Amino acid sequence: MWIRHGSTRKSEVSVARLVGSSVVKVPKAGELVAADLRRRVITGELSVGDPLPNEAELMEHFGVSRPTLREAFRILESESIITVLRGAHGGARVLKLDDAVAARYTGLLLQYKGTPLVDVYRARTELEVAAVGMLGNSKGRNSASAGGLDQLDQMVHKGAELIDDAEAFAQHDVRLHQALVGLAGNITLGVLAEILFKIIEVHNVVFIAAHEEGHEGPAQRAAQRAWTKLVKLLRDGDVGGAQAHWRRHLEGVAKYMVGNSDATLVDVLP
Repeated sequence: MWIRHGSTRKSEVSVARLVGSSVVKVPKAGELVAADLRRRVITGELSVGDPLPNEAELMEHFGVSRPTLREAFRILESESIITVLRGAHGGARVLKLDDAVAARYTGLLLQYKGTPLVDVYRARTELEVAAVGMLGNSKGRNSASAGGLDQLDQMVHKGAELIDDAEAFAQHDVRLHQALVGLAGNITLGVLAEILFKIIEVHNVVFIAAHEEGHEGPAQRAAQRAWTKLVKLLRDGDVGGAQAHWRRHLEGVAKYMVGNSDATLVDVLP
């Protein structure tokens, strides 16, 4: 399975010229090795839990030194693509790619930019309203989408059982939002939404902890009614009505959760 590519230097000469510049960026050998291993993980040639060949084999395969190989490992570890265990039974193993990693980095970037918390809620609104439109417009033509709507309906009914448990309902509500976007069938939209959901999930915990018990009850009952109405509108084929309804609901959620606060993500994320 491991095909020798020749020297790392040979790979370097194929590096593309930077657009609009006479400078050619030549990657370090460790970056090239990391890129090759990363591609094998992404394409499925290396699966989750698979061990990488031992260092001696990889050094011979890539024609690099041990320090260069370990630099490649550090790059992949920082990206949470592999984990390297030390000791007699150690070695590098492939990790499952996790959107939480992207969410953490995105959260740091948004914190650095001084992003207001309300900005995240507004972005979530636009993504979900788009997802409602996609789901509604595909429901009649796609049996999988129709079945997904049944699944969403079942989840909504499940929420009614959790209405008196603030933390459980909040967690369930996040799963409902995830399911809604997932049913739209757009992978890119889903990944972007997951990043926002991770941030909002953290804010839910902070918000509940900051208020006395029972404070969220009215809002949770309103959310349950909103979900019930959304499913009905989608079943009736009223896509425009469903989108308008969901925009109003999410704008109301943002006002309830953030209000006129000028809090930024620095105030929320650990």
